[in-house]
Amino acid sequence: MRVMIASGNTGGMRVWMRASMARILAAACMTSMLTTGVMAAASSVDVNPESATRTAAATSTLVYGQEYMVSTANPHATRAAADTMDQGGSVVDAAIAAQLVLGLVEPQSSGIGGGGFALFHKAGDSRVLAYDGRETAPAAATPDRFLKEEGRPMSFQDAVDSGLAVGTPGLLRMLEALHRDGGILPWSVLFEPAIQLATEGFAVSPRLHALVSESQALRASPLAAEYFYDAEGRPWPVGHVLRNLEYARVLRRVADHGADAFYQGSIARDMVEAVSRHAVPGDLAEKDLANYRAIRRDALCVDLEDHRFCGMPPPSSGGVAVMQMMGILSHTPIATLRPGSAEAVHYFSEAGRLAFADRDAYVADPAFARVPVYGLLDADYLASRAALIRADRSMGQAEPGVPPGLEALPEGSDQERPATTHLVVADRRGNAVSMTTSIEAAFGSKIFVNGFLLNNQMTDFSLNPTDGSGRGVINRVEAGKRPRSSMAPMLVFKDGQPLMALGSPGGSAIINYVAKTLVATLLWDMDLQSAIDLPNMGSRNRATELERGTRLEQAATTLKAMGHEVRLMDFPSGLHGVVWTSRGLAGAADSRREGVAAGR
Repeated sequence: MRVMIASGNTGGMRVWMRASMARILAAACMTSMLTTGVMAAASSVDVNPESATRTAAATSTLVYGQEYMVSTANPHATRAAADTMDQGGSVVDAAIAAQLVLGLVEPQSSGIGGGGFALFHKAGDSRVLAYDGRETAPAAATPDRFLKEEGRPMSFQDAVDSGLAVGTPGLLRMLEALHRDGGILPWSVLFEPAIQLATEGFAVSPRLHALVSESQALRASPLAAEYFYDAEGRPWPVGHVLRNLEYARVLRRVADHGADAFYQGSIARDMVEAVSRHAVPGDLAEKDLANYRAIRRDALCVDLEDHRFCGMPPPSSGGVAVMQMMGILSHTPIATLRPGSAEAVHYFSEAGRLAFADRDAYVADPAFARVPVYGLLDADYLASRAALIRADRSMGQAEPGVPPGLEALPEGSDQERPATTHLVVADRRGNAVSMTTSIEAAFGSKIFVNGFLLNNQMTDFSLNPTDGSGRGVINRVEAGKRPRSSMAPMLVFKDGQPLMALGSPGGSAIINYVAKTLVATLLWDMDLQSAIDLPNMGSRNRATELERGTRLEQAATTLKAMGHEVRLMDFPSGLHGVVWTSRGLAGAADSRREGVAAGR
């Protein structure tokens, strides 16, 4: 297996396939029952960032197009991206238009008050460009940020819903950098769909209604409560037309004056004041916003058998962990096993344990820690890790390995619960954007300013700066540092040509969601929609997790006999992807959320 932390060497009327636009928009207003589903025994690190609102039994249809394909988490965003492509826009233009709409209609998951990561492949170019729009810790931040007077870390929930949780937003700077490298249409044009929708209003979807209904912290935030609830404190019902004129005004200023209008001036001052006025105030400063820079990094690319996998390098752990899992699994018989069988779940979960052990120990912001990426993806190292997997017995909790190039012993680990969204835009020539964005836990910090929510990504750092032995945790808070993430936008190539663009929201479970889909498509020969619909499974180096209410439950008894601690969970993944096929571009969206794919 060859590893590169460098750009990947890759070589009329719109037709809505199998669904009219009316049906696509109607999907946003389908009735559904809210399911909560995390077992009380689950550790906070395993808690879903957002509750499930659709079941895995629901199905979406694989969609085909010849010119382009879009898959996003909301029908309005899919339409905005498709309209942008029809205007002659690029995949970058369409991705930006879609993301700005998602910040309006899916505010629990992402927005301009948060950050994200994006991969961009330009047809005919050998490179894959990786854009880091991850939030940064304010300049005043110190490692003891979340410690109480007695030296113990505050509870995760207290930290999440506080001003201390707010990091410097990075999304708009990242989108600006993307547009500079791959945009065709004027920057201001890309804001029009979101501005129009915010001004005219959009129907509250079942998912948004359900998540607003269950959030007590959102109710306690006065400005947020004024927007998300009626005068009696009741969440707006499904179908209610919700307008956000403040968001429209912010977008208009950024459309006219660029991202500087967000990072400097009155909007920046409003964000800083909102954070400082919180009951548990934070220290975000205007200088933090003015100094923020998105980073264009080299994509992390690995050659494994017939495919090249390209993903985000650190501070995201998603690319490294997914690639580790695929490399480890190449030394197992999983390709010959029946999907959903106890044996397949066993090998997949064991590979996950090993990858998560390394992830927790070694991955952090590379500006603050020496991350042994080459060693973690070294072929001999992955073979040695795979050799730890027994065919008949779970290893329990895996220990981190000792990869080549390691200069220090592993430090302590921490937790992560980001609420996220993912979108893919691709065209027939091979241009593609795979982008995952986030504001962390559902509705972020709950601090609502100028029509958008601020993130709480600072809680993606470890709340405790040291481990039990007093060593510093690698992902501890430090001024200017970017917290580790599990976001895993992926591009897969075969014979030098793009084959698949993929990603998902879902906290640290993102890694298992994406790896499951890659195994199902590349090893089990499933089409993309069937692979996404496959029940979610895996281990984050604790219990072996099986998606509740699916056929995987039948494997539980066998897995327990093999020494697995089994936990049944709801898994609200939001996988979205595109595959280049002999029939054209095939798009798929996860039935567990409200996403939809469409193309021409």
